[in-house]
Amino acid sequence: MKNQKLENLLNLALDTPPQERARSSELETGYLLEEQAWELIVRYSGSLDAVRAMGIRAVELRGGYAVMTVPEPLIEAVSALPQIEYVEMPKRLFFSAGRARASSCVNVLQEEPYFLSGKGVLVAVLDSGIDYYHEAFRTPEGDTRIAALWDQTLDRVFSRDEINEAVHSGSRETARSLVPSADGSGHGTAVAGIAAGSGRGGAGSAERGLAYESELLVVKLGHAGPRSFPRTTELMRGVDFAVSRAVERSRPLAVNISFGNTYGSHDGSSLLETFLDDIGSYGKTVIVTGSGNEGASGGHASGQAEPLQPGQPAGSRRSREIREELSVAPYESSFSVQLWKSYTDTFRVSLQTPSGELLGPIREELGPVRFSRGDTDILVYYGKPGPYSQAQEIYFDFVPEAGGYVETGIWTFVMQPERIVEGRYDLWLPSAGILNTATRFLRPSPDTTLTIPSTASGVITVGAYDSTYNSYADFSGRGFTRRTNQVKPDLAAPGVGLTAPAAGGGYRTVTGTSFAAPVVAGSAALMMQWGIADGNDPFLYGEKVKAYLHRGAKPLPGIREYPNPLVGYGALCLRDSLPLQA
Repeated sequence: MKNQKLENLLNLALDTPPQERARSSELETGYLLEEQAWELIVRYSGSLDAVRAMGIRAVELRGGYAVMTVPEPLIEAVSALPQIEYVEMPKRLFFSAGRARASSCVNVLQEEPYFLSGKGVLVAVLDSGIDYYHEAFRTPEGDTRIAALWDQTLDRVFSRDEINEAVHSGSRETARSLVPSADGSGHGTAVAGIAAGSGRGGAGSAERGLAYESELLVVKLGHAGPRSFPRTTELMRGVDFAVSRAVERSRPLAVNISFGNTYGSHDGSSLLETFLDDIGSYGKTVIVTGSGNEGASGGHASGQAEPLQPGQPAGSRRSREIREELSVAPYESSFSVQLWKSYTDTFRVSLQTPSGELLGPIREELGPVRFSRGDTDILVYYGKPGPYSQAQEIYFDFVPEAGGYVETGIWTFVMQPERIVEGRYDLWLPSAGILNTATRFLRPSPDTTLTIPSTASGVITVGAYDSTYNSYADFSGRGFTRRTNQVKPDLAAPGVGLTAPAAGGGYRTVTGTSFAAPVVAGSAALMMQWGIADGNDPFLYGEKVKAYLHRGAKPLPGIREYPNPLVGYGALCLRDSLPLQA
């Protein structure tokens, strides 16, 4: 019997031989080879003294969550402790990378009599770091606007005074010797600039961000191994850091998250998502996420199985066998496919290889099953529902021989209904950012392509539109959420062809929901300035900000029904989102 306190994927990882696990794209996420231990997300109650007495490192987060580093032989013992409620593996995070102010009805609010600039509000950017030397993040006097910079890769927090010493040192080289934190990809610098850049170091106010006088809290998220993708554990610690700093200073806080992944039920039930929902209730906080860029990637397929008719034998041809075809491109390394369904429904599931061989049917009671075909091993695992979700996952891991590739061609998932009550099923590939563009489902669905954690109920989820043509950007992740049918995204913001600060100096053009999200995060900071800092509404944070944004959103041409899965309640219009006096 599997440990019911452990996430299904973690149970599978612990059941998989280390040499096979090392070849998997997912099963080693969170495993620390040097320590032979796992970094894990834990929900708990009470004290963690008993955990620490076992010699285990535990970083407590707000709301009864923790990140623990647990030697593999101790995982069972830790999960058996009465104060441990549930344990999940971390997941890898991927960038959601795609004329914001005018099209979002912001300019009028930055003039007399409102002068909204973000003053008195903290903006937190959790990303790839920041070019703190860039003039966009300095005051007119040349001082830094960064209140704190936590570089997780260095495990060090740099204070405002340390950053000021660096920016006044006279050169980038000298500054780097004092504060050795850099933004290697430039992604975080662009995100921070759109949310809160001053426009300095470029064309001035024409390239200014939204909350250009706010203070910044920056977290450079750590890396999860050779591919340099952060983990969800690092994101959770970063959010906890930002919220704690804002609460200590009694300041309103807008948090921007432009990372996401496709692993999960997409219904808001993962520990990362429930953590964001819970921590958003601390202080005066708004959390904004991008909806991801999976809308046109072909990485999602879904359908509806029909209930059997009275007297119809389960698994018969008349039960409408379901076939979902996946095209695997040449030179594709290890990847996984998740099949999610209601636990109430039962299917007989098989997998057909490109050569036509049928593997299965794979029945649930068989547990983990391994097949070897050519140079590709396939690991199949039936999960169980968890304490926060009724969904069931059937997990397929495609693992090539060492140094090889997954067999090219059409792989077909064959499902024969046995007992159908709800009927819906969904299949997801990993993020398109790590796959060949030709690896995709042949009958894809662009709906429910939101990345996680943008499916969390408490966050403001932002899709992208092209403000030049006033049209939805087809790469933008779409809603609604699976099973819970929440309206996501909440709204759309400009995310095509935006100008943003570049790491190393100057400005560049960027596109993606990564850059639509900070338009809304910066707008939320302006709203909280008007409400909290300027004294017009001391309770303008959390769900109230979301409600105001919903009400003020404007329609886009060609879209008649609102809310809808493409742009939620419409396109951002800050002017109409505040109850201003006429």
